[in-house]
Amino acid sequence: MDYDKVKGNPVAGTGGPGDGRMGTGEGELTLTNRQGHPIKDNQNVRTVGSRGPTTLENYHLLEKISHFDRERIPERVVHARGAGAHGYFESYGKVGDEPVSKYTRAKLFQEPGKRTPVFVRFSTVVHGGHSPETLRDPRGFAVKFYTEDGNWDLVGNNLKIFFIRDPLKFPDMVHSFRPDPVNQLQTPERMFDFLSNTPEATHMVTFLFSPWGIPANYRQMQGSGVNTYKWVNQQGEAVLVKYHWEPLKQGIKNLTQKEADAIQSTDFNHASQDLYDAIENGDYPEWELCVQILPDGPNEELDFDPLDPTKLWDHEKFPFLKVGKMVLNKNPENYFAEVEQAAFGTGVLVDGLDFSDDKLLQGRTFSYSDTQRYRVGTNYLQLPVNAPKKRVATNQRDGQMTYFVDKAPGQDPHVNYEPSTINGLKEADRSGAEHEPHYDAKMVRQKIDRTNDFAQAGETYRRFEEWEREELVSNLGGVLSVCRPAIRDKMIEYFTNADADYGRRVSDALAKALAEAGQGGHAADGKGTRTDGY
Repeated sequence: MDYDKVKGNPVAGTGGPGDGRMGTGEGELTLTNRQGHPIKDNQNVRTVGSRGPTTLENYHLLEKISHFDRERIPERVVHARGAGAHGYFESYGKVGDEPVSKYTRAKLFQEPGKRTPVFVRFSTVVHGGHSPETLRDPRGFAVKFYTEDGNWDLVGNNLKIFFIRDPLKFPDMVHSFRPDPVNQLQTPERMFDFLSNTPEATHMVTFLFSPWGIPANYRQMQGSGVNTYKWVNQQGEAVLVKYHWEPLKQGIKNLTQKEADAIQSTDFNHASQDLYDAIENGDYPEWELCVQILPDGPNEELDFDPLDPTKLWDHEKFPFLKVGKMVLNKNPENYFAEVEQAAFGTGVLVDGLDFSDDKLLQGRTFSYSDTQRYRVGTNYLQLPVNAPKKRVATNQRDGQMTYFVDKAPGQDPHVNYEPSTINGLKEADRSGAEHEPHYDAKMVRQKIDRTNDFAQAGETYRRFEEWEREELVSNLGGVLSVCRPAIRDKMIEYFTNADADYGRRVSDALAKALAEAGQGGHAADGKGTRTDGY
């Protein structure tokens, strides 16, 4: 460093674009973290074995995610545009035809007819707070259950899978979907540049660019927890579960791109309006909560890993088992206080519910609560929409915007620590045997063994009705036409790996789109501006 060129200050400019110093083996484009450490693996978090739990010492993951959580002020980094409503969840007391207690001791499921208050926030994912609700985008489907044992947040999407399986890639994924950081222009090429290097995303791309990528409204869409969780019974025995919300009386409806364009030309709030009006008119939307259950283990008989969030569990082999229904019957009284300040987290579980070793779930569990503390504030859980509907007594104190001290009646106010013999808080009694999974593996940075990135994308393509396949192919041909040839070729390779007819038809649609643009238009230089929702 030539310190004379930084105005005599030996600190100014260090570590910035003008600092050309490099460590051994580094080049000008070597990726580092903000401590200057070269990043040797930016694809895989460190886990116990290739499919074991993620460990807290994943410094690169924690730094990358925690910075990502703070990139936007004060709007949500993702899921900024949303609508919400209050209601209740009514348990059936069974899972399918079996007593639910066989699989979980969670109290909200045990009694038939038992009602638990809920608040639900629906959202789009990528775009800003005032973006049209017709854009092609996954939809968030987040449910906060105010149970007698505290809050349970079931945070998911309308589609049952996701683009990536490793949380280390989440900031990169969202960056590629968002506008260019230099000119704020949003083009499909950025998105497909990332996706063409992420083969496991082929399945999600197949759903997203079909009519399933534009739900007609929030009432008529499915929901899913996406990630794999566990249920734990009284004996501490666990099973793997996936959660699914299925619309009851209102059914499922999606839009073609043409239909969405027609709505957007006159109304960019249509989904929020539809939900609000339905509830105001007493036409309360309902969903049935279903679960799929698998034994807790690697399930090696499958050609995929059940912890992989890019995969579906075949509902014919692993049926949807009904556990209860949700009814939304009350609109918010103030959008900001309830919908905007509502804060969810995948780590918010109650007794009888547990985490699996799904890598994406474990990364989300840190990220979601961390971003809420940053976005809403340290004491976001004291706000009415987020506070549990039961007593709270912690030794946490102070922080920005403290509204009250959450101490117990009779607790010595001088004692904000545990253990104590002078009227401090005590640990709760256990309500059942602890679930204690066993691990015996090396700490590694590896992908899961059974990636099988294309088979389910092909199965999904073949299960679509012909009009859905036509819409999918047309949409992909259009967005790929503004991408560089190398990106287009890689995506068509992925589609062909999934299904030969799929790849051929997208290739034909791309050729047609390029011809209509005049021998490729802007495709060759990657400067197209077509958005189609991205």
